[in-house]
Amino acid sequence: MRFDDQVMTTLRVNGRAYPLELEPRVTLLDVLRDRLGLTGTKKGCDRGECGACTLHVAGRRVLACMTLAVMVDGAEVTTIEGMADGDALHPVQEAFLRSDAFQCGFCTPGQVMSAAACIAEGHAGSAAEIKEWMSGNLCRCAAYPQIVTAVQEAATREVTR
Repeated sequence: MRFDDQVMTTLRVNGRAYPLELEPRVTLLDVLRDRLGLTGTKKGCDRGECGACTLHVAGRRVLACMTLAVMVDGAEVTTIEGMADGDALHPVQEAFLRSDAFQCGFCTPGQVMSAAACIAEGHAGSAAEIKEWMSGNLCRCAAYPQIVTAVQEAATREVTR
């Protein structure tokens, strides 16, 4: 197989199946943004260092810039566009808005996706734990205190839902 050979892949993104013919070397991030038009997942460093491209694959957080699209063939991929339930925001999205946990907003999709995973994984018990488990997501505006507050609030709401 050569790098420019095409592979049939089916990506399941936000509950919808997308049969695609892709080069095996194309990243999930590039497919989402360039082929599917889902631009909520951001391309920050393109080296897996900033967390801007964080999304969920089969319920686990993944860096889309470091994941080949063919690796997630058939797995459920959830992007920031798939977090809300129609017009009802996900509790983490609501908490980010209430806590003003963003400034420029560039890192926000990755932060929200990572925060939701952090809560689901049971790593939102304290501010220190949240900081540790969210440490792979960088915010150049330094909204970290508000992000921690948002995660704590969303974790409380998730438990009471």
